[in-house]
Amino acid sequence: MAWTTDLVLFVRTLIGDLDSAKYADSRLQQIIAVAAYKVNDQADFNNAYTVDMSAVTISPDPVTDGDTDFTVLTAYQAACIIVGSEVKTNAANSILLRDGPSAIDLRTITANLNVLYQDLCGKSEDLMTLYKTTNSIHGQ
Repeated sequence: MAWTTDLVLFVRTLIGDLDSAKYADSRLQQIIAVAAYKVNDQADFNNAYTVDMSAVTISPDPVTDGDTDFTVLTAYQAACIIVGSEVKTNAANSILLRDGPSAIDLRTITANLNVLYQDLCGKSEDLMTLYKTTNSIHGQ
């Protein structure tokens, strides 16, 4: 299954986990399967995809079949899911500590992640809208 390699690398690049330090390939594959399920439910594609989230499978393989539209939409949706989770996790740790002249401010981490989240999710929505209206996202 080419998607388990290519889409994992694509998503890793979008979320900035190029050294594979934060997410295992198997975890990214699970998230990609969830994203593919969501993308498949939102639009009609040239291929009829079957996504099994519990078995972590996408059939037929969109990378092998050269379905760039489905692949890109799925990658952006997966990145949106991941970064959204990061925003939620970091929001719980978003604190400002002051002790005299010293201060530790962890709020900016959440703010910066939220900007990335808004960007990725906005791009994902824009690409889906473009696909629904033109049946292609080529050239983006």
